[in-house]
Amino acid sequence: MTLHDDAAYQALTARDARFDGRLFVGVTSTGIYCRPVCRVRLPRRENCRFFVNAALAESNGFRPCMRCRPEMAPGLSLNDSSQVLAQQAALMLAQAAHDGLDPPLPEVAARLGVTDRHLRRIFMQAHGVTPIDYLTTQRLLLAKHLLTDTGLPVTQVALATGYASLRRFNAAFAERYRMSPTALRRERNDEGPTAADTVPTVRLAYRPPYDLPGVLAFFANRAIDGVEAVEGLNVRRTLSLIHRGQVLAGWVEARFVPARHELHLSVAPALVPALGAVVQRVRQCLDLDADPSQVDPVLALVPGALREGVRLPSGLDGFEIAVRVILGQQVTVAAARTLTRRLVERFGEALATPFPALHRLFPSAQALAAADPEVIGKLGIVRQRVRALQALATEVAAGRLVLHRAAPLLATLEALQALPGIGAWSAQLIAMRALAWPDAWPASDIGILNALGTRDIKLATEQAEAWRPWRAYAVMKLWLNLEPA
Repeated sequence: MTLHDDAAYQALTARDARFDGRLFVGVTSTGIYCRPVCRVRLPRRENCRFFVNAALAESNGFRPCMRCRPEMAPGLSLNDSSQVLAQQAALMLAQAAHDGLDPPLPEVAARLGVTDRHLRRIFMQAHGVTPIDYLTTQRLLLAKHLLTDTGLPVTQVALATGYASLRRFNAAFAERYRMSPTALRRERNDEGPTAADTVPTVRLAYRPPYDLPGVLAFFANRAIDGVEAVEGLNVRRTLSLIHRGQVLAGWVEARFVPARHELHLSVAPALVPALGAVVQRVRQCLDLDADPSQVDPVLALVPGALREGVRLPSGLDGFEIAVRVILGQQVTVAAARTLTRRLVERFGEALATPFPALHRLFPSAQALAAADPEVIGKLGIVRQRVRALQALATEVAAGRLVLHRAAPLLATLEALQALPGIGAWSAQLIAMRALAWPDAWPASDIGILNALGTRDIKLATEQAEAWRPWRAYAVMKLWLNLEPA
């Protein structure tokens, strides 16, 4: 979304949350840049400079506001515009920053199928900064987020954001923000978190409107006993991930605060070293980066009652999502839920949590790849699904298949459909929910056809052409029309 300066100033004047993360304002009289929702006194029009991303504001010498905290703003939402390659690269860099990694640019370019020179050119055209500047901004904003919302020691914050040495981290932070990390921490409210806090909570923003009833109902109708639970405005679940070669396991709690357009995310102490990665996974899981101003006008064309702020709920682990898609082949949602529960009870590890409803992890790719096929079959899973599950698990466990929104779409779809038992329907659903691809279209889905009142797949696909590039959101709206509240 690009605004002329006058329109941008109007959004700032109205403190319009719809432009959060799509618009930043630098104030020349203070040297600070803010989100459009900032509650400080409105700056004079002649003192405002407007930017489409935080990295561009910082490259022009502005520092992030301490009050509105640009690091909390929603991030990128993919579409099929001419800038999609640059957007995909930005997602990869953001993913790397939150995972504490430092990927060489030629590696990122190779994953996208272009040269690093071409990537630099299109990235500069789309975002106004170099990929390295963008990565640096993502890292330092994550560091600011962790320093402000958690009591993590500065050394751990440096490691979590990809800095191998504390000296380099301090120097980069001071150069960009004109203060040291410890000085930023001293400026926090005295009631802020300390190193003694065992359960850190970070605040994340989203753009309104947000279809909270739809998202909560979607998760509640598919929740697996022991792994997930929905209670009021809280979504809780267990999570295991590999961070810097180490397996971490714990729980995650996401609490919606609709009045503030925020999500308050708490994690188990065991997951704190990977907090940045968890934040990225939660943003994808709850689709916090979606831009309803682009999606909703298209969804108005989709049959069914008007539904604002539809999101693409997914999960915290791409492998788990893909497994659940396979188990959902040619069965009802309830039947898929039963099969998934049996798989979790047989192969998922026990986990102690403070929540009675959460006590087991979803099975790892390594566990399912090594499992006896006959044992899996005894759970009521047919042989073809068993082959598909273990082929998928083998590829993920070996690192040959990566399933998250920063993964290259076409290459991942090809790799999925090369596996036994994974056809176009499954691949498109995995693209929709694990890769967060907004134009995914599982054409043969029975729910879609039922909602459209047809059995003609070709006719349904032709009708869906008008919903590009947001067909996956259209799928979600059609599904929600059929689901119990």
